[in-house]
Amino acid sequence: MKSFQRLLAATAGLALLAIAHPAEAETLRLLTWGDYAPEAVIKKFKAETGIDVEVTISNNEDMISKLRATGGAGFDLAQPSQDRITGPQTEFGIYKPMDLTKIKAELFIPELLEAAKKNTAVDGKVYGVAHLWGTSGMVVDRAKAPDIKTFADLCKPEYKGKVSMRLKRTALLGMAFAAGDDPFAAYSDKAKYQAIIEKAGQKLADCKPNVKAYWTGSDQLLGMIRSGEIVASEAWDSTGFKLNGENASINFVAPSTGALGWIDTFALPAKGKNDEAAYKWINFVMKPEIAAQIVESSGSFSASKGSDALVSEKLRKSFQEAFPASVIANIKWFPAIPAGLEEMEGKILDRVSAK
Repeated sequence: MKSFQRLLAATAGLALLAIAHPAEAETLRLLTWGDYAPEAVIKKFKAETGIDVEVTISNNEDMISKLRATGGAGFDLAQPSQDRITGPQTEFGIYKPMDLTKIKAELFIPELLEAAKKNTAVDGKVYGVAHLWGTSGMVVDRAKAPDIKTFADLCKPEYKGKVSMRLKRTALLGMAFAAGDDPFAAYSDKAKYQAIIEKAGQKLADCKPNVKAYWTGSDQLLGMIRSGEIVASEAWDSTGFKLNGENASINFVAPSTGALGWIDTFALPAKGKNDEAAYKWINFVMKPEIAAQIVESSGSFSASKGSDALVSEKLRKSFQEAFPASVIANIKWFPAIPAGLEEMEGKILDRVSAK
């Protein structure tokens, strides 16, 4: 009898302890880009699943750095671009394979899902699935610079002090394509690739008198275009869509040699602790109605099937104007970057910056 009473007392004590210290809410630690996880979407996810989302804003280089430093710990879901997965995974082992049976494939545009799976595969295992996609090219005020059609056109004498760009690999690669080279085709031949980007780097150096300022953040770029300080810039398409909504003469212009296409993915860090929450988030944000909210927030279109029909008419019109079928067919999609290439590019860009 006493043992039974002691059991009751112990049970009551545990119940009181649980009341005094309720279980912590489940959390998804998300390493992502700005505007990819809007607060309204996070709130809807919490209401549906009970899971909190802790967002850390990052970019490709920073994601690699953070996950390399921890061996893939600290986050449950990351969003690197598809070309930034196989190299870091092969070199550092910072991701774990995706369990594709937990992904609702019917929510994805098949071509984008398959492209990301193919481009993030290592030893037959898939490390990323598609989320948002877009391109790098140029944002142009066509009323002031109607003849800018390639990256090389940014360097025309009449635009001295009137253009901008980032001193990043997109400008280097854009200049290479404008020169008639195909740097992506040379990825497997380092000597050939070095020659291509050396030539492109010289073109960037020669172009410096035309550059009002090298932009480092979207707010800086938006300010220069809105004020009329510059008439064109190397930029993402989402920047063009945003400005087109304010001024019909400004929009994204895909280079005639082809816009540079990217796909940002969902990838699981190697030591993430909450894979189940990660898969729930993926399937939640790929619902067309939720994906459309993220498109509006980020300005980049989604791999979610049917989401494009749910975005605002203004954004849809900007996209359709910039991306007729012929432009989409000419996109140069970033392939996976072999180890060592970015270091080569960085040295050239540093020289351009120092000149």
